[in-house]
Amino acid sequence: MGGSGTLISVYPDDLTFLFELDKPCYCNLKVVNNSEHHVAFKVKTTSPRKYFVRPNASIVQPWDSCTITITLQAQKEYPPDMQSKDKFLIQSTKVAASTDMDEIPPDTFNKEGDKVIEEMKLRVVYTLPSGSSDDSGVTSSANRSFRQGSDDLSMLKNASIEEIQTIQRLKEERDNNLQQNQQMQRELDVLRRCRSRKGDMGFSLTFAAFAGIIGILVGLLMSLIFSSPPATA
Repeated sequence: MGGSGTLISVYPDDLTFLFELDKPCYCNLKVVNNSEHHVAFKVKTTSPRKYFVRPNASIVQPWDSCTITITLQAQKEYPPDMQSKDKFLIQSTKVAASTDMDEIPPDTFNKEGDKVIEEMKLRVVYTLPSGSSDDSGVTSSANRSFRQGSDDLSMLKNASIEEIQTIQRLKEERDNNLQQNQQMQRELDVLRRCRSRKGDMGFSLTFAAFAGIIGILVGLLMSLIFSSPPATA
């Protein structure tokens, strides 16, 4: 169960990352607007160079929700005892319905006057994939993963949530197409083998029919020869 305030609820209340060396890790955070007002939120962290947050600020319409993708950049070593001291803070406040989510005023989250700024703190939790060990060295496979992860991260820095979801959907469609192509190739191979066997069978039947006709003709010819009366002198 996530944290809950008057304006917004956040799920989950802990940011859990599946930690792997030299690979970026991801965690999704859902922000739900519990009110009838437009609510602006902003995400802060104690380690801004370590994490990439998209979006780090936005506006949620009444009773609507928003998904935040938080990326832990590739790390070259395990943290001590797999414990993280990093923290996240989500600030939220009511805004006018006309406020542009792409141009939120910089003073929106300033604590001044009678403005109400709700704050929610989240901690970071690291988990290891099953079968992993934190004393393993960096292998060539890990280096390849690191390079791939860096490429993915550079792409994600310029992508929106919708674009990230589109990329994931395209990858899934590509994998499905590959599987379908492989299945079609297997079916074509089976069809070719069936046609080959039918062709051989058709040739055998044709040859047998032809041989039978020749046999009948030879038999008729022989019967005509032997049944003909001998010529008189």
